[in-house]
Parts: sequence; C-alpha cells; structure tokens
Amino acid sequence: MSNYSTLAAAIVRHTRARKDAIVLMDDCHSRLFLKPRPSAKVCLFFHGFTATPEQFVPIGEAFFKAGYNVLIPLLPGHGQAGNWNADNPPPLPENQEIYQQFGLQWLEKAQSLGKVVVGGLSGGSTLAAWLALECPDQIDKALVFAPYLSSSNKLVDLFVQILNIYFEWRTEPGKAHFGYDGFLMPALEVFLDMGRDVLKRAEKGVAAPMFIVSSESDRAVGNKEHQALFEMVVKHQPKSWYYRFQRFLNIPHNMMTLAEGNNYQNLLITIAKAYVESDLTWGEVKEIGDRMAQGKTFNTVISELNLAERVSPDMLTMITLVDK
Repeated sequence: MSNYSTLAAAIVRHTRARKDAIVLMDDCHSRLFLKPRPSAKVCLFFHGFTATPEQFVPIGEAFFKAGYNVLIPLLPGHGQAGNWNADNPPPLPENQEIYQQFGLQWLEKAQSLGKVVVGGLSGGSTLAAWLALECPDQIDKALVFAPYLSSSNKLVDLFVQILNIYFEWRTEPGKAHFGYDGFLMPALEVFLDMGRDVLKRAEKGVAAPMFIVSSESDRAVGNKEHQALFEMVVKHQPKSWYYRFQRFLNIPHNMMTLAEGNNYQNLLITIAKAYVESDLTWGEVKEIGDRMAQGKTFNTVISELNLAERVSPDMLTMITLVDK
C-alpha cells in the first residue's frame, strides 16, 4: 500500500510539473483518476490527434467507477494556449518517435500501478496499437477506437503526404470540439506513417489482445484497414475482437463522447468494458452468438460452454451487437 501511494504520488507530481511548464488552453490538462488503494488493472488512454484528454473523461470515469485506475495524459505538443492559425500553426510533433517514446514512458508509469489496458482514439488509437505490437507482454488488453491507419479517401492520404498546407477542422453546429482548430499536414503524416508500420508489423508479429472498434459512418478513416488489421492480429492473438457500428447509428469518427456527436456513448463504453472484463477468443464470441441465433438464451449458452467465470456482466450487450 505504501509503495502504491508513493508511485501514484510520483505520477501526479510528474503530470503537474509538465502542466506547470507550459501554458495550456482551458480544460486541456492530463486527467488522472487514481484510487486510494491499488487496483488490479489500470487504463492508459490516448486522446485523438489535435484533441485533449477531455475526450476520454466519460469512458475514464466509467472504468474508474468499475474499480480501475485511469491515466489520460496530454499528448506531446497538444493543448497549448496560443493564437494558432495558418501563419502560426500549433506546435504538433512531426516525428513519430516523439509520440512513441511518450507512449513507452507512460506505459512504464501505468505498469507501476497494475496490469495495463491501453486505448486510444484516431491518432491516439494508432499509438495504442503500436504499443500493443511493440510491448505485447506488458499490455493486458488494447482498446483501439477508429485508428488512423489510412484515410477513408485515398486521395486525402496523398495530400497528407505531399502537401505542406494548413487544414482547419469543421465542427457541426451543436457539437463540441476539443483542442486545436487546425494543423499542418506533416503533423498528421506522422500517424499515417505509424499506421502503415502497425499494419506491416501486425502481418507477422504477435500483439497484445486487441479490440478494434470502427463505424460505418466514420468519414475520416478507412474501415477496410481496420478489418485488415483485425484479420492479421487475430491469427496470432485469438483473444482479439472486432466490431463496426452500423451506419444507421450515425456514430462519427470522434466516437468517445456524446458532446462530440456519439448519441450511443454509453453503448461504446459497455462493449469496451465487456472486452476488458471478459477472457474470450473471437471464436468463442462467435460461438455464443451462433447458439443464441438458434433460440437459446445467453445464460443457457454460457452454461453449456462453461464460460461463466470468463464473461463480463456486459457481455450480453456485445453478443447482441455481434449477432446483428
């Protein structure tokens, strides 16, 4: 207990010192949800490109309430106050090693508190997937939400690679936008390159168990690459899962919060918890769904397969989605 308190206090001090070293935009600081006592697992979440840790507060609070410690660090170069525009772009890194070293450092911090569940959205998700491949033995599970492995439009990928232009986000009326309003293309190319590396390494390497989540309504990233990543990962790591939300749900790329437009935020959190708190292969998940499709109840199937000790209370929700 005393060792845990010392380690937790050191993480808080490090985070506070980093915050004090730069001037941040409002509500752009790292978010830490730490228990007074050790927890079996700790969640390490990376927010999206140009965004802030606020993106992961809803799911972070849900996992904290469920008994986990939760760390949501501010990514390098993000959240800094300033008059950013095309003539004065925000100071985003243009070298993927900066993000990778940052991820490894925070993984080490998280490991000091318990078994690590790493996760992220978009560019942060790409970083989480890279860590799952780089350090598979140090990560218990990975939650990979809409990773940026390529754009949904190949022409956009070409623009990202060859143009040094400033791009400004367009936020729909009534929806929140966290972080910077725009960026220079080379800053995004970092994650395109990292995404290609993830796909290349997944083809032959073993990853930590990974749950890849995407949406048919996502106009920012390529769902085909998500499917391809899953098919490669599951060959070597059978406890990996994949789910793509159907188009009628209209779940956007920024899928982590209701504020950003995901009206099914709680559903996303539920299936994430189902994955983290279950110990099932993808084959077992499909077998449960197949038997339920024959008219059997969830409890009956779990009993038949002797899986009662290996399924989360939230698993029924996940199976219902997969069955559809």
